[in-house]
Amino acid sequence: MDRTISVVGHAAIDLLFDVEHISCHNESYPITDYHEYFGGGAANIAVGIATLGGKGQLISATGEDFGSSGYEEYLTSLGVDLSLLYRCKGQKVTKAFVFTDRDHNQSTYFHWGASTLLKELEPPEVDFVHLATSECSFNARIAKKANFVSFDPGQDLITYNCKDLETILEHTDILFTNRHEIKRVCEMTGRSLEELKARIGTIVVTYDSRGSRIHTQDAQYCIPVVPVKAVDPTGAGDAYRAGFLLAFTRGYDMETCGRIGATVASFVVEVIGCQVKLPTWEMMQERFETHFGKLSR
Repeated sequence: MDRTISVVGHAAIDLLFDVEHISCHNESYPITDYHEYFGGGAANIAVGIATLGGKGQLISATGEDFGSSGYEEYLTSLGVDLSLLYRCKGQKVTKAFVFTDRDHNQSTYFHWGASTLLKELEPPEVDFVHLATSECSFNARIAKKANFVSFDPGQDLITYNCKDLETILEHTDILFTNRHEIKRVCEMTGRSLEELKARIGTIVVTYDSRGSRIHTQDAQYCIPVVPVKAVDPTGAGDAYRAGFLLAFTRGYDMETCGRIGATVASFVVEVIGCQVKLPTWEMMQERFETHFGKLSR
């Protein structure tokens, strides 16, 4: 039986607008097209785990409009466990508004909505938790209560204070970052990568199109990307984590976990929308074996 993977962080609605130009002060331009997608790092990962056939649980603060938005029904239909969701009266769902012009310049605005209340909420006790981008004090408190902690500060790292970061790292079993974030973690803690590795055990660093590197106490694994025709990299990191974590809880070795993560991510970059093309385990396995050989434990 699969272990429940509780994922902490945002469940957001992404509104993507195509515009002729990014406006400056007191200017207006037509919106040529727009699309709405379900997103948010934690929700992306929980959906990825559930779609692969695992037990993904979402821990997030949502607004009163979460049900009417269609997001709740969608997550339920995929089998995502919403029993630990915080439903906040008088608050709205987290949203991202992204404007992209013809030259691919972007302007992005975030409305955190109910997510701003996480710092005031009491976290539950959980077994296996993945801390995605979220409010740092909430992550620090839930890390103390979990039996196993996977941590990915993501872009929210700039909002972390050193105390909460140290608390989380003290309880972290697997740390996920990209190449920029690992440098920031080292700077904030005053530790080298080797010192962090000795303390944490497993550190996974992603390098965009160059793949990822898994650092353990006694080995290092370089994981290539799975070559596909990429359309949009948004959500690839979340998909990688979903595949990696499910594989880890199923007993695969670290190198295979990374390769499964890379394979899951390869589906997501083929389309726009973080949750649009997440694969089932069978779909992942077929592509995995095409590029890496037979999948076995």
